[in-house]
Amino acid sequence: MSTTAAVVVYGATGHTGRFVVAELRRRGFAVVASGRDAARLEALAADWGDVAVRPATADDADALDRALAGAAAVVNCAGPFAVTAGPVVEAALRAGIPYLDVAAEIEANVSTFADHAEAARKADTPVVPAMAFFGGLGDLLVTAALGEWTAADEVHVAYGLNSWRPTAGTRVAGQVSHQRRGGRRVRFADGALQYHDDGPAQQDWHFPEPLGRRRVIAEFTMADVVTVPSHLAVPVVRTYMTTEAAGDLAGEDTPAPVPVDDLGRSDQTFVVDVLVRAGGVERRATARGQDIYAVTAPLVVEAVRRVLDGRTRTTGVASAGAMFDAADFLRALAPYLSVELPH
Repeated sequence: MSTTAAVVVYGATGHTGRFVVAELRRRGFAVVASGRDAARLEALAADWGDVAVRPATADDADALDRALAGAAAVVNCAGPFAVTAGPVVEAALRAGIPYLDVAAEIEANVSTFADHAEAARKADTPVVPAMAFFGGLGDLLVTAALGEWTAADEVHVAYGLNSWRPTAGTRVAGQVSHQRRGGRRVRFADGALQYHDDGPAQQDWHFPEPLGRRRVIAEFTMADVVTVPSHLAVPVVRTYMTTEAAGDLAGEDTPAPVPVDDLGRSDQTFVVDVLVRAGGVERRATARGQDIYAVTAPLVVEAVRRVLDGRTRTTGVASAGAMFDAADFLRALAPYLSVELPH
């Protein structure tokens, strides 16, 4: 098959990568599957039937260049992103094609903004990190909730997950982040990331019905603390996680997700509830759906489509909320997401 103008999925054999390949194919994109394991790529390509294979390891620039040759864009689904994001961004810029990833690692996203902003701007090439459930969805909801505002006093993003069956990739990424922080925790306050040794605190969060009042871990810090302040003047960004999901993630014996429907989704459900405050005024935005890994696929594929169609608001390195019309983007995700935005 011809791979001209195809979308390369780097890390195509991973849990999220397979969802992304399926969503791209469902929406009519030609796909090139890439990653470090040639045998697994070939096995999956045999099942897919219409997907080309171009193996490459992140430390082989020539192989990455061959993988991206002639492509329209690349989606990086291969964690840990502390290892893969930099090399794949650089390969995308050499190829002159947009780069998107699904990184939830806070420090990896910080590095993407810090290390590649100038090169991406000079190349006039979109680079969209954290275009996923963590980092991307929250940023879109915050941006849509703010509407005409470009600043806020506080941003709160509460994750109401009924459970969290972590993938192997999630566990590895968590270990990498823990090591990079020296075991410390992180928050975004006073306009900056702050590393600290404070223990986790709990509080109640009033989610929209039917979830209602739930116990959450406060300052369960996710990638939104990078994406939101990257384009909005916000001194405080706090994220929260339901205690049930946090306990699942912490459990060494918690099993991986198990598919329960034809799309391969697990039975996990979620509510992402965003509250923004500015000048004494509060605004709220909420999204509901099923399976945080599976929903990443329509998020990043919708972003690919908009980047390739030119429906973007900027270029260079930018988060979802800066790159796209947030409210319009969120509404386009039906039926994957049910979204409630301020009128």
